[in-house]
Amino acid sequence: MIEPADRRRELSLFLRSRRERVTPTEVGLPDTGRRRTPGLRREELALLAGISATWYTYLEQGRDIRVSDQVLTALATTLRLDRQEHDHLFRLAGHAPPAKADTPEPLSAEDAAVPLLLQPHPAYIIDGNYDVLSFNKAAVALFPNLTTAAERRPNFARWVFTEPVARHVLVDWEPEARGLLARLHTLAARHPAQPRYTRLVDELHESSAEVRAWWPHYDIQARRGGRKRLRPPGRGVTEFAYTAFHLAEQPERTLVVYSGGCA
Repeated sequence: MIEPADRRRELSLFLRSRRERVTPTEVGLPDTGRRRTPGLRREELALLAGISATWYTYLEQGRDIRVSDQVLTALATTLRLDRQEHDHLFRLAGHAPPAKADTPEPLSAEDAAVPLLLQPHPAYIIDGNYDVLSFNKAAVALFPNLTTAAERRPNFARWVFTEPVARHVLVDWEPEARGLLARLHTLAARHPAQPRYTRLVDELHESSAEVRAWWPHYDIQARRGGRKRLRPPGRGVTEFAYTAFHLAEQPERTLVVYSGGCA
């Protein structure tokens, strides 16, 4: 366990390193010429964050003072910290990182392009609540009607339990559906207060008798690869291998790729 004094020292070093990374022009301050150290001065950072310069100096000196979540958030915003740096700042200050917003960060263009690059292999990227964030033409062909609802984002769990064609395409529909529900149960338990999970679970309960029957079993399961039997349109029963890759630094977002397909 890190001693409080060591944590305050780490906090001091972290704040100074990030303060020196931000230039005055980046935050709208005039460039006054040469400085003894790069980046913002302490009093400039304090002014921009709306806190006392003396108080901020004490914080960066590693003194034993109490700091609120609001002040840490103001500093993180002013210092332009990314999500990992933001959480690290809170931990160094002895606070739990704030819960992430219910609206996830948008998928980057680079990540969204990956399924397109994998054509003709069916591929898609799903979020923790099974929203389909990106897909290619082969995935659309393999899972009919998955992406046809224009008024909302496609969702693989909704497709499995509410789209009639899913029971035809998924040859072993019940074990596949049970496994998906177990994985959704696992992920929803990590976000008990996030509406995008609770809305989906409520919707599935309303529309599926199987969900209402299976959800109370509390089966849990991690996402993984394997093999499954599918019935692609215009073809007979076909076995596919599929692999699940977690996106870097986004472990609940998963790239799923299907290959093979020998009848």
